[in-house]
Amino acid sequence: MAIQKPSHTFTKIHLKALRTKSFHIVFTLSFTMFINMFCLAQELPKPKDPIKPKPINDSTLVKVDSLLGPPIAIKEVDSVAKDSTVKKKETLTDIVKYKAKDYVSLNQRLQQTTLYNQAEVNYGDMTITSGIIVIDHNKDLVYAGRLKDTAGVYSQAPVFTQGQNVVEPDSIIFNTVTKKALIFNSRTEQSGGTIISDITKKENDSVYFVKDAKFTTSENLDDPEYYFLMRRAKIVPGKKVVTGLANMFIYDVPTPIGLPFAYFPMSKKQTSGVIFPTFSQDLANDRGYFLQNGGYYFAISDYFDLAVLGDYYTNGSYGLRLENNYAVRYKFNGNLSLRYENLINSERGFPDYSKSTIYNIRWSHNQDAKANPNSRFSASVNLGSSTYYRQSRNQVNLSNSQNNTLASSVSYSKTFQGEPQVNMSVTATHSQNTNTEVINMTLPTFQGSVSRVFPFAPKVGTKKGIIENINFQYNVRAENRIQTTDSLFFKKEMFDDARIGALHSIPVTTNFKVFKYFSMSASANFEENWTYNTIRRYYDQDLETTVTEDVTGFDRFFTYNFSTSIGTTIYGMFDFKKEGKDPKIQAIRHVVRPSISYNINPAFDQYYDSFDIIDANGTTREEYTRFQGSIYGAPSQNFSSSLGISVGNNFEAKVRDKDSTATEPKKVILLNNLNLSTSYNFAADSLKWSPLRVSGGTTILKDKMNINFGATLDPYALNNNNTRVNQFNINNGGSLFRLTNANVNMSYTLSSDSFEGSSEDDAAIQESIRSGGRADDLFGKPQDFADKRLTDDDKKDKEKENPELYNYKIPWSLRLAYAVNYSNSRRENEISSHSLMFSGDIELSPRWSVGASSGYDFKNKGFTLTQLRFERDLLSWRMNFSWVPFGPYNSWNFFIGIRSSLLKDLKYDKRRQRDQQL
Repeated sequence: MAIQKPSHTFTKIHLKALRTKSFHIVFTLSFTMFINMFCLAQELPKPKDPIKPKPINDSTLVKVDSLLGPPIAIKEVDSVAKDSTVKKKETLTDIVKYKAKDYVSLNQRLQQTTLYNQAEVNYGDMTITSGIIVIDHNKDLVYAGRLKDTAGVYSQAPVFTQGQNVVEPDSIIFNTVTKKALIFNSRTEQSGGTIISDITKKENDSVYFVKDAKFTTSENLDDPEYYFLMRRAKIVPGKKVVTGLANMFIYDVPTPIGLPFAYFPMSKKQTSGVIFPTFSQDLANDRGYFLQNGGYYFAISDYFDLAVLGDYYTNGSYGLRLENNYAVRYKFNGNLSLRYENLINSERGFPDYSKSTIYNIRWSHNQDAKANPNSRFSASVNLGSSTYYRQSRNQVNLSNSQNNTLASSVSYSKTFQGEPQVNMSVTATHSQNTNTEVINMTLPTFQGSVSRVFPFAPKVGTKKGIIENINFQYNVRAENRIQTTDSLFFKKEMFDDARIGALHSIPVTTNFKVFKYFSMSASANFEENWTYNTIRRYYDQDLETTVTEDVTGFDRFFTYNFSTSIGTTIYGMFDFKKEGKDPKIQAIRHVVRPSISYNINPAFDQYYDSFDIIDANGTTREEYTRFQGSIYGAPSQNFSSSLGISVGNNFEAKVRDKDSTATEPKKVILLNNLNLSTSYNFAADSLKWSPLRVSGGTTILKDKMNINFGATLDPYALNNNNTRVNQFNINNGGSLFRLTNANVNMSYTLSSDSFEGSSEDDAAIQESIRSGGRADDLFGKPQDFADKRLTDDDKKDKEKENPELYNYKIPWSLRLAYAVNYSNSRRENEISSHSLMFSGDIELSPRWSVGASSGYDFKNKGFTLTQLRFERDLLSWRMNFSWVPFGPYNSWNFFIGIRSSLLKDLKYDKRRQRDQQL
């Protein structure tokens, strides 16, 4: 069969997306190798005549004494027979196999080998299949292309495979001598982008030249939404693309967005580079124009990186951020973030001029469980200025502005295996109230414990009875507590009021069965309290006031208490199923867990002192304990002998299943728990009964709604001063109990079956949790559309298969959270808080989604933080708009840009910052 010209037969090359860094090099080298192997297989040289052995000359025989045996022949060494040159390694190291469905033709006159229809050549791990393969031995050219049927339809495009690499061009012309090639209509993937070229010239193993090529990140390569037209370009696979004049086309329509020359780094390795900033204008606070999130990324190693980012405003304000991530597989991973902002409002000389600095430090460290099973180090740090989340001009996490607490913890724990086992841990904690700016820290907290020891347990078998179950353990906890304010944080004054103490405890317990169905336990707890901070109190007659002085030095006190408890479990079943009837509710099971406990706490009067107060009313004696300021509390002066009563309940029902094929009824939880508890103090002079506490919870609506409630009921009445008196409320003309406080919390989550919402693994949610925010979006979603670290578009493709213009099932989701608290401890009779939070998302079409987060405060009669979200999936592009329409955080953010991280800096970002908070 005659070979058509390349311009007709070999017109296009379809190179499917091959996710390798430099598949062109692998393809051409491997293609060259197997073509050479194939050519060698056609013309193998005939073996030369074998070398005849040289006869042995008689002169080489050496005569020896006949007593030693016959003469021995010694062959002379021929220096010519042994070639000293190193033999070349054979070119063919494996068998070349080739076949074709129709025929394999060898044309001696044209010096061509033709494989036609389903042609295939195999050599080692290399395979090429094509409609036709022609090898021109005279011109040292190899052609591989498709077949054209009578209807003019091409089929059987070349497929080159080596290992896991697959290349599918339309046609190729390859010179086996110069190693150059022409590839027609190629599609080449380079680091997430695709280069579409009609003609590609392979210069050598690592350089390609293209003309009028298209560069795009679109998934639809037949009709890309956009592309950059490169007039002339040089490609180094896996490294770079250098082009001359290039401009953007949107659906084949040219745009003025372009560059006279461009450089595209194509390395898939972690590389350092410039991070382009976002340009905008701050209209709310008169800071002028600004550049945000610009800086440099340092790819320090495979385990450690660093991003240095900065902001600058034309009025002089600036910000600096250091973002670090690190990870060592099977050992640990974490991230560190340092943020600092110097904010200037208005202009110097104006009455509203102000200047402030804010900062925030976040650190997260996690150790792999397999790294060391006996020790663990972890960190979760979120500290800084109390006003950071409310004043920061570049804070993407809007929801964190509603948080009132910043918390941190850094801990190291160690386990010493053995019998008994010893555990120890050292922890530094931090808790910061952003409203009061009060900071509480422990630097550090040491905890140690020895596992339970059963001195009377048998060496083999189970423990039985009161004696064999006696056990004790040892615990110690030592702290250095610091309470300071935001203004004194990281200053030496913060350590002035530090308090140090240690608590040693040895609990001794046992448990056993009574009357077969009752479980009984008894315990004694011994505590030794060490402290370095005590007080001394006296009355100063000159000042006529009581003076309290702090005393620093070691001091101690010892306390102990006893307790015992007995409990059981009662099962009740109410069966509604009768013979011949099948009611919907077939049975209700009620589980009751009653428990009675008795506690004795002695009085430790020996640790109390007294002093006289002499004033106009006479002499009054006042008692106090010097351990009043101890971090673990002071010894009790009052003897306590109390009886505790608690009852736990659980209600479940068996209902008839709607599925007629089900053989068993369905179990439904009516009340997951309903707990009641109170106590009676025999040693108290008055108010012997403690308030009755009620708590419970359940789930309904197929476990989508959680309901939790609680209440406190006081049996005693109040006098005219709203003080509890030793008189039952029912005897005072009231009810049996007086409701002092109550609370109800409900949460409800529902969605359509086709909705795929965000989870805690979402990058934005993780950002919220790192900053101390919620794991849901009831306070809004953290969004910075220009920051790819808060999106997972590279991990999950939002492109839907066969997208519909109209979706008859609209995906949606709704989240509700309701909370109400009632207070009446001193006849307030008021709702202290009452709110409803809600958030939801709805996909109006496969590419349009709308979301909102808001809430309503019924007590203050106003809406909470409200956020509206709009998102449009533009295939290779994405468009987002976030809007807080009212309130102190009124702002909006608009973004449109390319989805791929390769061209993430090609974007338009416009935003209005929220107003200044004074």
